[in-house]
Amino acid sequence: MLIVSIIIPCYNEEATIRLLLEAIYQQTFPRKNLEVIIADGLSTDRTRVEIAAFQEENPDLIVRVVDNPKKIIPAALNRGLAAANGQYIVRLDAHSMPESNYVQLCIADLEAGLGENVGGVWEIQPGSNGWIARSIAKAASHPLGVGDALYRYTTQPSIVETVPFGAFRRDTFLRLGNFDESLLTNEDYEFNARLRLQGGKIWLDPKIRSVYFSRPNLAALAHQYWRYGYWKWRMLRRYPATLRWRQALPPLFTANLIILGLLSPWFRLARIGLGIEIGLYLFVLLISSFQVAVQQKDIGLWFGIPLAVATMHIFWGAGFLWSLVTSIVK
Repeated sequence: MLIVSIIIPCYNEEATIRLLLEAIYQQTFPRKNLEVIIADGLSTDRTRVEIAAFQEENPDLIVRVVDNPKKIIPAALNRGLAAANGQYIVRLDAHSMPESNYVQLCIADLEAGLGENVGGVWEIQPGSNGWIARSIAKAASHPLGVGDALYRYTTQPSIVETVPFGAFRRDTFLRLGNFDESLLTNEDYEFNARLRLQGGKIWLDPKIRSVYFSRPNLAALAHQYWRYGYWKWRMLRRYPATLRWRQALPPLFTANLIILGLLSPWFRLARIGLGIEIGLYLFVLLISSFQVAVQQKDIGLWFGIPLAVATMHIFWGAGFLWSLVTSIVK
């Protein structure tokens, strides 16, 4: 009897999909009670070749591929849900590697009634070689970069607003509906907002752990955080009460930089204010990154973490502001 369906949105993930499948194969949860459903957005690289090779080598684990012609994450998740047979749904990401007890702990917490959505903590690793990739991974797990997103660094279990990926009872989707396909990002946060509005709990258990591979370079990081900011505003229009301080700071900071930058050619006070703001910001980033660089014995982090954090803040804020402005104009 199938008990757990693992659903995975995927597009052009030849570099990591095999790592994920091998991590799933090593799960302590009984393999005969697992199925893996990969919703692939018609990948153009060797992703499907890697999946097929894994299937041939490991026929005792059910792995199915379903097409996701819309090529967006919420549609992939909904395609996976439609194909799933398990009474429990575990969502994973093609950039992740769950620890061997991941599924077992998720199901145990769900059965214990700790939450309607259960998740754990990311161990973020570089998406490629080099000091910038290492810096991005450190920035993505540092409070300066991600604020109070506890799933990136906490050691204490707690009720939270969202968790990465998530594990659910299947009837939770029957009650609340599927993921919102009008949101190209933030679909999981939106689903969790619906869940919390109906009295559901989201449980973060730091014993549940997975490796997540961060973006490999600053350009990919900027694109990722622009999308996060852009779609965050679209989600907040529906659920304004879900805005938190850490999410408000990047657009405020970015807006202030833009305003002072535009006024600086004509007003001395604007130039002074802009210089002070940038100077204080860089000072805080350099002091914080120096501590990490010393701890890790990696001098590249001293310069790379400020670049990564600034990219995250400014592009998240810019995406948010652009989404806000264009929604008003329309």
